[in-house]
Amino acid sequence: ITSAVAFDILPLKLHPFSQSTPTGLDCVGWKRRISAPVIADGALDKTALPDDAGSEEDLYEEFRSAGHRYGHPGGGGEQLAINELISDGSVVYAEALWDHITMDDQELGFKAGDVIEVMDATNKEWWWGRILDSEGWFPASFVRLRVNQDEPMEDYPLKVEGGKEDDSRRFGMGQTTKDQMRTNVINEIISTERDYIKHLKDICEGYIKQCRKRADMFTEEQLKIIFGNIEDIYRCQKKFVKALEKKFNKDHPHLSEVGSCFLEYQTEFQIYSEYCNNHPNACMELSRLTKVNKYVYFFEACRLLQKMIDISLDGFLLTPVQKICKYPLQLAELLKYTNPQHRDFKDVEAALNAMKNVARLINERKRRLENIDKIAQWQSSIEDWEGEDVLVRSSELIYSGELAKISHPQAKSQQRMFFLFDHQLVCCKKDLLRRDILYYKSRINMDDMEILDVEDGKDKDFNISVKNAFKLHCRDTEEVHLFCAKKPEQKQRWLKAFENERRQVQLDQETGFSITEVQKKQAMLNASKQHHAGKPKAVSRPYYEFLMRQKHPTLPSTLPQQQVFMLAEPKRKPSNFWQNISRLTPFRK
Repeated sequence: ITSAVAFDILPLKLHPFSQSTPTGLDCVGWKRRISAPVIADGALDKTALPDDAGSEEDLYEEFRSAGHRYGHPGGGGEQLAINELISDGSVVYAEALWDHITMDDQELGFKAGDVIEVMDATNKEWWWGRILDSEGWFPASFVRLRVNQDEPMEDYPLKVEGGKEDDSRRFGMGQTTKDQMRTNVINEIISTERDYIKHLKDICEGYIKQCRKRADMFTEEQLKIIFGNIEDIYRCQKKFVKALEKKFNKDHPHLSEVGSCFLEYQTEFQIYSEYCNNHPNACMELSRLTKVNKYVYFFEACRLLQKMIDISLDGFLLTPVQKICKYPLQLAELLKYTNPQHRDFKDVEAALNAMKNVARLINERKRRLENIDKIAQWQSSIEDWEGEDVLVRSSELIYSGELAKISHPQAKSQQRMFFLFDHQLVCCKKDLLRRDILYYKSRINMDDMEILDVEDGKDKDFNISVKNAFKLHCRDTEEVHLFCAKKPEQKQRWLKAFENERRQVQLDQETGFSITEVQKKQAMLNASKQHHAGKPKAVSRPYYEFLMRQKHPTLPSTLPQQQVFMLAEPKRKPSNFWQNISRLTPFRK
């Protein structure tokens, strides 16, 4: 309390996001009331910031008289609330949102869906928990508190042989208790949706509207980077919450039939993909701007003018990313307390699968966009590159490997490295002496090709005997390319890879996946800088940089890193130069 003497602290109501967001957004906030007027056009008068706004005694009295059980000046009310429950002898459970894989024996590893007993939540970023006989630290942002804390652990679905849940235990509860559990989940869905709408409105009207008044501080391009398509999301969510409220039974919430709402909006929810993909760029742009004081003051003034809780803008902008990931978890919990005889059962079951697919699609698109930097780096390492960049047409490496390419008219065989991307096959040659260096030779447009399996024996087109061979035949020009693998299994892997390439292209067309010109140019620019620097680029996690504001000396120093997709690059084979030099073509004579 004494560290916040310069501010008047007022308690806020319980924040509904507490049970449905895995973040660092506090379930109980404490808002600082600063006498910092915002002028009509949205700019902040920096001279109006006070150095002192009251005595320590006045501050303490206001804090005490508020009488709120979960008050915490640091914004960590959720931690105090949990620890008070723990100290009172209550057991607090949280559900894992994502896998936490760790090699540190001081950390607690788990998989998404695991139930963790929270034993200590005094730190904002890392909590201490227990699963069976294992205890350790785990990231608070990787879990969410269970909606029904009163539900005993033994009523959680247990796994039996074959990986299926024990339905007798799952549905063995009394009807009245189960109805109450379903009521709790329905109420959580409705309340969090209403609060989420308020949250989106505050961002659109409190920040974007004010930013647009300040053309001297923000360009439209900057606003697009920072806020993405959040205004489209706001319009979509307003329609969705209206549909939910029509299905909400206020007198008997457990009878509400909300599953159909999720089915109706599953396609529209795909707009979250664009937002999630842009979010790392938003974090970086905000990080750059907030190094300048006038932007810090401006964003704080926007928050105060809109009367928003004490969370920085990057924290507010994270919420849509979390929200779309929460729907499968909420629906899974709703399905758990919905009897098969309930009129909503089939719709909830279908909605759960639909929202899992939406989340899977968004994750896949995010992964694809993360790959483009790796593809650009790969291209920059290829010598003598010719023609357009790979990223002009492709965004995914499907397969790579070594093949013998046989060309007309002499049926000459050449050993080459091939990289199969969506839409194109790139051919490279290894350096004679340094086998880790590749030279660009050619590429084949896969959109015009059909794959032909070739039987072992003499090929009529090339008039030679082949083994483990296949052809690429151009439908338009009748051009034929013949390839041979060293082993039958390698040939089969290539044939499967060509099938996957066509399937990927078709899926991209159906889902409308594409990479913007800005993203392509930025990836190539980054790769060019790295290539000239001559050292590998560090892998970072923009999503979690702002979650690690404070460190505890006994806590893990970093959040677990996401797995980063790496292109399959040819490995340098150990060889003896003097033993093999006679085999090299230039020295055969």
